[in-house]
Amino acid sequence: MAGLRRPSFLILSALALGPLHGYAVIKEVERLSADSVHLAAGTLYAALDRLTDEGLIEVDHEETVEGRLRRYYRLTVAGTAALAAEAEQMRRDARMVAQRLRGAGPAGAPRPA
Repeated sequence: MAGLRRPSFLILSALALGPLHGYAVIKEVERLSADSVHLAAGTLYAALDRLTDEGLIEVDHEETVEGRLRRYYRLTVAGTAALAAEAEQMRRDARMVAQRLRGAGPAGAPRPA
């Protein structure tokens, strides 16, 4: 897998602690992103379908609440591995950027040889 887009990363992160239904995923993504990512229902369900097709999540169970079907999703083993791999790549990238920034000096200054 070539890296997760941020919404997919946040959806998988939302499911890391256990199964959630769609609206709960939306609210958890907002919380995890410090309210910077807001998923519309259509966007979320398209992403959930794609992540299911990719084998990263699966339906955990369904229940009827006030006459409406509520479907809960959970991470699969592959989803957990993909989320962990993406988090590790982010850590490596952040370390690299921090090292570069420490050695960069003022903007426009020549780099030491």
